[in-house]
Amino acid sequence: MARATLGSATHFSSSFRHLKFLSNSSPSFHVTTMSAAKIPHPSLEVIGGAGDKFLPAFKSLDNPYNSYPIVASNRHIETIFAAFLRSVPDVRLRRECLRTKDDGSVALDWVSGDDRRLPADSPLLILLPGLTGGSDDSYVRHMLMRARSKGWRVVVFNSRGCGDSPVTTPQFYSASFLGDIYEVVAHVSNRYPEANLYAIGWSLGANILVRYLGQESHSCLLSGAVSLCNPFNLVIADEDFHKGFNNVYDRALANSLRKIFKKHALLFEDMEGEFNISLAANAKTVREFDDGLTRVSFGFKSVDDYYSNSSSSNSIINVRTPLLCIQAANDPIAPSRGIPRKDIEENSNCLLIVTPKGGHLGWVAGSEAPRGCPWTDPHVMDFLEHIEHGKSASAACANDLETMNSSVTDRFQHLEV
Repeated sequence: MARATLGSATHFSSSFRHLKFLSNSSPSFHVTTMSAAKIPHPSLEVIGGAGDKFLPAFKSLDNPYNSYPIVASNRHIETIFAAFLRSVPDVRLRRECLRTKDDGSVALDWVSGDDRRLPADSPLLILLPGLTGGSDDSYVRHMLMRARSKGWRVVVFNSRGCGDSPVTTPQFYSASFLGDIYEVVAHVSNRYPEANLYAIGWSLGANILVRYLGQESHSCLLSGAVSLCNPFNLVIADEDFHKGFNNVYDRALANSLRKIFKKHALLFEDMEGEFNISLAANAKTVREFDDGLTRVSFGFKSVDDYYSNSSSSNSIINVRTPLLCIQAANDPIAPSRGIPRKDIEENSNCLLIVTPKGGHLGWVAGSEAPRGCPWTDPHVMDFLEHIEHGKSASAACANDLETMNSSVTDRFQHLEV
């Protein structure tokens, strides 16, 4: 005579009901529809294949972009104001020098005490500053503080020679070189294997980040990324860099590059081949510095060859990681006409927001203007937390399913025939 021992019939029925609920529920952000999102304000240009997935993340994109009076009346005033007069939040950092495979060095600045304060699975955010930038820059500090206030672990990736990062080989970093970001992401991932990783890049740092996303494509270790003031097309950016007032920025950045170079000039003594050390050491423009040193270091035939093959606009089509791009329509350094709008619109992982004003790394607007955080910061955090919550919900769902499958399997093992 057959008999079945299935335990409590009520519990077993409840298990199947729970299993059915889990199979029908969709906690991941991937299935969020536009109906749940507020319509962005007409003052903003918002496009991208990922609109349905990501627009519900933003709490205030339906508000108009209200730039701060006088300061934002001119894109150059806004850019300069943000660079020199924006507040710089105070935070204690702990430096880790990472030696790379080619014996180079980069500096990773962590928030002091977060190792003890935060759980091992706290989401981890890597910050990539712009050309010659580092962890002391105001826009970096503001983003760091906002993420930290939300319980995120943050590390600033100071490229070779930037932010007083040591230079130990005759090679700086460039728009084309991805070796260091590969090693930094892998290092951070190994150090915090339980954490989801994210990254934000500004200006040249954004260009490097997007190129990394495209190169890694399906294999990327990052769960999400944000690109801010990305020049995207370096050929177009270089064209505009030599027009009118933009020459002021060109000379200022060239001056910063020369200072970094002269600190480490002995490493470049007796360099052979096409190197023009004298041109780099006395460069009055970024193009001259790149011609004398950068393009030769990374194997390009000319500066134009270097710019053309290092532009992240070519990488968007291969991005498979959730990516938010925010640009300013009047950015003097990252021209709006260089934005790869068509590729962003056709990529289901990308979303683009273009503000009517903002200058370069300015965005003096929002509730904290004029000296507080850029307008972008709260929106960036909305996006990142949306993805992180989706990842957490997906993980919880997977764990519940595994638990239920295990429970059902155990009970079926008691079935006797």
